[in-house]
Amino acid sequence: MVGCGNHPLMPRDTPVRDVMTSDMVTLRPEMPLEDAVGVLADRGVSGAPVTDREGRLIGVLDDTDLLTSTARLHAPTTIELLGAYIPLPGEAKRYTEDLRHQLARTVGEIMEADYPTIDIDATVEDAATALVESQLSRVIVTDHDGELAGIVTRGDLVAAMRAPVDQP
Repeated sequence: MVGCGNHPLMPRDTPVRDVMTSDMVTLRPEMPLEDAVGVLADRGVSGAPVTDREGRLIGVLDDTDLLTSTARLHAPTTIELLGAYIPLPGEAKRYTEDLRHQLARTVGEIMEADYPTIDIDATVEDAATALVESQLSRVIVTDHDGELAGIVTRGDLVAAMRAPVDQP
């Protein structure tokens, strides 16, 4: 365990269930974006899991998705070759994705369906690694059946690092 003055840091093998938020806001895919923005703003969070009618995780709505839906749309970067304009690799896909966000009116239309999750038995080290590798601000925690169990944000991990740790 690494220390910082009188505040030792939380051990890396601390179970993620000890730092996750299990009482979280969830959104539904048919929810209008305006309602979702209100829910997120009222709860003071920048994203939330999206669940189906049975409460199963089907995606995540992130503030990046919402910002993309209101940002200025840029045409893909192209090169001219023999009179034809060819988009650079990846540009057409990005443009299509941004256009989809621009036209979206419901959570389900812009949510990220392929979002990283970690198992409830994971450690805070696993959660931190998932967050850093995915460059996201939150990771979804699932139970042994793959059901939504909680959420861990970068802020949760930083706050937990500062929390008092029992010393031997």
